[in-house]
Amino acid sequence: MKDSMIVDSPLNLGKIEVLRASDMFNGDPEPRRGKVRDVYDMGDHMYIVTTDRISAFDVVYPTLIPHKGPSLHALSLFWFKETEDIIKNHLLEVVDERTVKVVKAKRVDVEWVCRAYLYGSAWRAYNKGARTISGVNLPDGLVMAEELPEVILTPTTKEDSGHDLEISKAEAIERGLSTKDEWELLEEATFKLFERYQQVSKKHGLIIPDFKLEFGTVGDEYIQIDEPPTHDSARYWATQFYEPGKPQEATCLDKEFLRSYLRNIGYMGDGPPPTIPAPVVREVSKRCIASYKVLSGQAKLEDFNLKTVDQVMEEL
Repeated sequence: MKDSMIVDSPLNLGKIEVLRASDMFNGDPEPRRGKVRDVYDMGDHMYIVTTDRISAFDVVYPTLIPHKGPSLHALSLFWFKETEDIIKNHLLEVVDERTVKVVKAKRVDVEWVCRAYLYGSAWRAYNKGARTISGVNLPDGLVMAEELPEVILTPTTKEDSGHDLEISKAEAIERGLSTKDEWELLEEATFKLFERYQQVSKKHGLIIPDFKLEFGTVGDEYIQIDEPPTHDSARYWATQFYEPGKPQEATCLDKEFLRSYLRNIGYMGDGPPPTIPAPVVREVSKRCIASYKVLSGQAKLEDFNLKTVDQVMEEL
């Protein structure tokens, strides 16, 4: 059964529907529910519905985020259109503001993570003394959020439960997750896509410091599947506020704001997930909309009056 409700927009945009769970076909078939998306397998094609669920630290939260599903959906469509000349993607048809019909591909069981800045897990490893990240040697003296000397690929496995694990080209080939030719082809596609993401985002005053992608095969053709860089799967920083050596969450347009709030209240994914309070929901919702609107040139960052985690903690 569909699980949705009508709520007041936290951004004063009137009444809107928030969707926890979809039911496109009255239970036949039942969807496979991921953390955020509901996927209907129809044989040679699938329907993907982007809900308003949100996850962080591998946990799905009880609180829904208004505007999240349609914003992520719009951002995916934007990127697929911008990059289809580099590699085809799985999109067949746009059904509505949160649903797409896609071709069913055979997934390549590697997640392609690309980094151009030292942040997140790579920064934490570097800060503890690691100087080799995914086989790339990094110099001493780099600071948090600094641009790396070169873009590095830090691929991971695709685990059905638990955390995905970093994997090298040699390990992936040895384990039969990829052939040498396939790896080289998808590595090149990933770097080309990243170059395009950087070009487009810079035009609109944004930096994409890292992202993750997935690919699949249809017959003997490789295509991009799942999602391009969105609020959920990439980081988005504002160029005008970017400062190496500092955390970027205050003006980021991604999920790191929520993670930062959760760390503040001492929750890192262990035990039952907390309810997300209204001021935090409002700020996450703003970032979801802004990631699409700013990138597509429909709005400016200053239109959203973003609050920092500290400001929100004071509000609470």
